[in-house]
Amino acid sequence: MTDPALPRPCILVDADACPVKDEIYKVARRHAVAVRIVANQMLRVPVEPLVARVIVGDGFDAADDWIAERADASSIVVTADILLAERCVKSGATVMGPDGRAFDHNRIGGAVAMRALMADLRAMGSVTGGPAPFSARDRSTFLQALDGAVVKLKRTVR
Repeated sequence: MTDPALPRPCILVDADACPVKDEIYKVARRHAVAVRIVANQMLRVPVEPLVARVIVGDGFDAADDWIAERADASSIVVTADILLAERCVKSGATVMGPDGRAFDHNRIGGAVAMRALMADLRAMGSVTGGPAPFSARDRSTFLQALDGAVVKLKRTVR
């Protein structure tokens, strides 16, 4: 579903625990692209015309639902949530993780399967650690990937 009030193109951010918000703002400023920071709690965002905070209810997956309902071919979704990424890929959005990894129709199935496998291994106690710490290299990779995605999207949307 396209939200007519949502500027296009737009970067939709699953903001809870998103480590690359500053990088998103930087790219948005450079390309004059709107950003919606979506969370179920109050988060600080820059006071800028391009950036808006969207606070959703406390319901389970409320932020995910808000993003998925508005994601389309004119949006970039930034999320670490594989199931949200899958929903947004299906709606035609450009989707990437905070590490710059792109999710598309060819890769999302494998990512969903890996998520399920890791959940099973954690439940059995076979895997107890989490992901590696987020690094400066991850930030740089994300910044380059988002910049490239915005350039590509602007060519097709406008």
